[in-house]
Amino acid sequence: MKNDDDVESPLLAAAADADHHNVDNSHPAAGSSFALACAVAASLTSIIYGYNRGVMSGAQKFVQLDLGVSDAEIEVLIGATSIYSLVGSLAAGWACDRAGRRRTIALSAAMFLAGSAATAAASGYAALMAGQLVAGVACGFGLVVAPVYIAEIAPPSSRGFLASIPEIAGNSGILLSYIADFALAGLPMSLNWRLMIGIGAVPPLFLAAAALLAMPETPRWLVLHGHHDDARQVLVRTTGGDAALAERRLQEIVSSVKESATKQQLSSAAAAGGGGASTGVWRDILVRPTPAVRRVLFAILGLQFFQQASGVAAMVLYAPRVFNHVGVTSERAVLGATVLLGATKTASIVVPLFLADRLGRRPMLLSSAGGMAVSLLVLGFSLRVSSSSGSGSEWWAAATSVAAAAAFMATFSLGFGPVIWMYGSEILPLRLRAQGTGIGTAANRVMSAAVGMSFISLYEAAGMAGTFYLFAACSAAAWVFVYACLPETKGRSLEEMEALFDAAHPSSPPPAS
Repeated sequence: MKNDDDVESPLLAAAADADHHNVDNSHPAAGSSFALACAVAASLTSIIYGYNRGVMSGAQKFVQLDLGVSDAEIEVLIGATSIYSLVGSLAAGWACDRAGRRRTIALSAAMFLAGSAATAAASGYAALMAGQLVAGVACGFGLVVAPVYIAEIAPPSSRGFLASIPEIAGNSGILLSYIADFALAGLPMSLNWRLMIGIGAVPPLFLAAAALLAMPETPRWLVLHGHHDDARQVLVRTTGGDAALAERRLQEIVSSVKESATKQQLSSAAAAGGGGASTGVWRDILVRPTPAVRRVLFAILGLQFFQQASGVAAMVLYAPRVFNHVGVTSERAVLGATVLLGATKTASIVVPLFLADRLGRRPMLLSSAGGMAVSLLVLGFSLRVSSSSGSGSEWWAAATSVAAAAAFMATFSLGFGPVIWMYGSEILPLRLRAQGTGIGTAANRVMSAAVGMSFISLYEAAGMAGTFYLFAACSAAAWVFVYACLPETKGRSLEEMEALFDAAHPSSPPPAS
């Protein structure tokens, strides 16, 4: 074995001999357990991301009162975080390819720690922006590296299950931030929001330790960099000790890498001036994509666009304002309703964890988009009724608004929350996966920033009800996009995806099992 310290964790190396001498082929579930442990560790990134994303929902009011920050400045601060994460998502693809998936996870943990600490200690608006700059870049890293790591470490039979874990973790982080906001709101104003944000600096310590000490590098990255023996060792563990199956999967990965390398050489020879490997990747994605890669990129960008165009960022970041608009004025009632949204979103995310590999990706996405459109229409209607009626119906409108918002969060979590990340990470060819995931995440962050930075201005111009009618129309358009453009990927290996998109059709069936 070569360069062990560079390509795998110390704990994995220490356990290698034990695994080799204690293989039990009668228990293939052991491989899934190992992959599950790796996926859970990688998903700590998503918990931290979710906490950082959601904590400002309840903290923003106290930040405004303590530091004298205006609505316009808060709108820019919250939206700018998504712009910063755009930078992080683009850089993360390069870091994943150069430093490896595991080291990139550790790097994101260090940035989360620094960003949370700096924001919590801020004494003015400029310091807040600086802290959110670091935290936002970390968010971009986290959004890219966890799905890529899990897609590459997971066996095909459980990839849908494992790829849903980051979204569950992200929703759990949002819920924890809402609970922290609710629990700490009663403290003195100069302290409560700092604690709300500062708590986010604790989990990165555990994530960094897990990444550096316990998590292996992915077999596909190892093969891509010539560490075949190390890749075989990881594959043996993810297949429960089935050496024959591990060898077969290793050869599939090696063949895929060789095919990608051949395409890279042909592309470099055709392009004037040549270029390095990183330049070749960008060229193959953006300048000279094959028809299959073009369809893959269109699918990824479309899903990322529609996820944020549905208005989920508005609900995550501005739910207290929505509830205030409908007549819920008690601070504890508003934060309590926000906790309800977080709990509903987190509980619902469990459903695709078990159904994505049974029903398929398309049914989950179609059901999600349809449910989002209906619930947003109901929310818009209840907001319109609230703004045009007397006090006698305010309680009804408030209750309906909270219920519709919870229904939106639930239906979002059935598909457009977790499944788009699962789908995007599995359809990209190996050599383009990290950079392609970065591009998709960048598109997601641009849309999230657009919603976050314009929501207050939009509802002041078009009305709160009109804003949610617009989000409902976007969700309906998302249903049409999924139905018309996305083939089913259930049951296919990562190495089969490019062939699937060479002749993509939404109704393409998976191979017989």
